[in-house]
Amino acid sequence: MQPNTRFLSPSEAARRLGVSAKALRLYEQRGLVAPERTSAGWRAYGPGQMARAAEIVALRTLGFSLAQVARVLQGDPQGLEQTLAAHQAALEAQLHGLAGTVAKIRSLRGDLLQGRTPTIGELADLSAPASEVRAAFELPWPWDGELFELRDVRALNYIIGPLGSGKTRFARSLAQALPDAVFLGLQRLEEAEVANAKTRLHADRQLKSRVDEAMAWLVEDGAARSDALLVLLAMLDDEGSSNLVVDMIEQGLDQPTQEALIAWLRRRGPGARPIFMLTRSSAILDLSAVGPGETIILCPANHSPPTQVAPHPGAPGYEAVATCLATPEVRARTAGVIARRPACRLEPAMP
Repeated sequence: MQPNTRFLSPSEAARRLGVSAKALRLYEQRGLVAPERTSAGWRAYGPGQMARAAEIVALRTLGFSLAQVARVLQGDPQGLEQTLAAHQAALEAQLHGLAGTVAKIRSLRGDLLQGRTPTIGELADLSAPASEVRAAFELPWPWDGELFELRDVRALNYIIGPLGSGKTRFARSLAQALPDAVFLGLQRLEEAEVANAKTRLHADRQLKSRVDEAMAWLVEDGAARSDALLVLLAMLDDEGSSNLVVDMIEQGLDQPTQEALIAWLRRRGPGARPIFMLTRSSAILDLSAVGPGETIILCPANHSPPTQVAPHPGAPGYEAVATCLATPEVRARTAGVIARRPACRLEPAMP
């Protein structure tokens, strides 16, 4: 380490770069950045490492896979055109939404000039995304039929809650209330469902081409090919539905695949088809990486109505969300385990 040079710890470097410390470790594992070591063996990031890490973060923001990042850093343009095209499409979708909002404002200003005051609802709509989908329905058991209204649907929506919280029933009801929605349950892992997905891909060459492209991107980013991943990609590309609700999206996927999948889903941009994901995996729902185009819906343990939770420590419900999450390793080890209270032992009556 060079004397008189400011070196940062991994947590400090991650905070300054706006990423998680886990992301920095992944960059190091892939050979993209090589932190210095202190005399005690701790990682340290100097100006050179921070500059390289900032380049990596910028490329990831553009939608590059880690393999593509490595190629770009080496001057290899392979795959560059497709990624830039996807980023352009996402930006154009944002521009389309902004243009719609500008048109609304222009109309309201015209009304003001003619003496008509805008309603509260019209003003509130200006802050809502142009692609917003609204759903209202009575909550199923274990709730008491309270009305639930979802006003803020984003590209990525997480549904989370402890065992017995009713999150799966909530997700099914949500799928029924959302327009043109499909609920993708755990039966997607069964042989018959996998065979159906493969048949669809065989019959639709364009769909197969898009799924193959997505699979290649994910594999480059560390994912493992599997039937579970194939079915997910085929359903995500289904043009016959507007919204997709997926039960335990991490089911059947190892940790590298989960991390690659959520990175790929974020790459689609804010104008993408909304997806609602039931999850208990910290690889899927990394609270330090949740962006503005994502929403967390918590089904509380006490069966109070589901609520949206901001991904910031101290926000209402944040700690409850955090305690529901576990690493893929822990989730795999405890899959199917249900907590049970031991039966009470009755003491014999005193004579």
